[in-house]
Amino acid sequence: MSGDRVDWDALCQHREVEQLTNLAIAEDLGTGDLTTDAIFSESRIVEGRIVARTPTVVCGIPLIKHILLSFDAEAMLEQSVPEGSLVKAGTTIATIKADVRALLKAERCMLNFLMRLCGIAYGAHQVVAALPIGVRAEIYDTRKTMPGWRQLDKAAVATGGARNHRFGLYDAVLIKDNHIAAAQSLTDAVKKAQQYTKGRVPIEVEVDTLGQLDEAIAAKADIVLIDNFSETDMKTAVERAGGRLILEASGGVTCERIAAIARTGVDRISLGSLTHSVIPPDIGLDMD
Repeated sequence: MSGDRVDWDALCQHREVEQLTNLAIAEDLGTGDLTTDAIFSESRIVEGRIVARTPTVVCGIPLIKHILLSFDAEAMLEQSVPEGSLVKAGTTIATIKADVRALLKAERCMLNFLMRLCGIAYGAHQVVAALPIGVRAEIYDTRKTMPGWRQLDKAAVATGGARNHRFGLYDAVLIKDNHIAAAQSLTDAVKKAQQYTKGRVPIEVEVDTLGQLDEAIAAKADIVLIDNFSETDMKTAVERAGGRLILEASGGVTCERIAAIARTGVDRISLGSLTHSVIPPDIGLDMD
């Protein structure tokens, strides 16, 4: 997705997303909703509003519509603001008209998905907004996602304006510290990866020291992840790289450090916190 517009129609039909939403519904509904079934024996159409009670970035309305339709095929959900919109507290982000029994049964599942996705998108937005004007650096996510949520977590990152790193072990090469330790040579690890992939994908290698950076440059790696470098060492790394490869800063990155890191001249800044330390907004369903 890498910052591009998310194709929610395709994403809702993705095998992993279908499995996740089905699991969420099954674990919540179980053998039935005792409360709703006891109170409402007949069908009745009701209206409701999904309201952001705290500021957030809207993300995932098409997905919760998909969930609602699995409870009531005739339900109507209208999105009030576009995906990726930054909204204030009190904003109605969607309106619903559905059978009362279906809506009450779907409510928690819908909101759980929406709150996580909006939380990730809002966090990504805040980090991107911290970049100073005129820097080259872009914000990237990592694979530190919730199990089963990889596709959705990364869609939310893109919705918030950041970019997606590799989706898994299968779509990019990233030679990390333990690969190097086990191979006993950074250069050999890079060369073997180059021979194996034959140019199909870029070769990225993680380094912990400026000495390792020099070795990665000599080995002609395409991307070097400089891990837990100080801003001073980042500047030195940029000078040594001399534009010959892409430099990615990672490790110990916080929103407060983004501006200083970006000003060192690195090309990328990656943060696991975009998806592993999500702060969900307060979003609720108000029935009229």
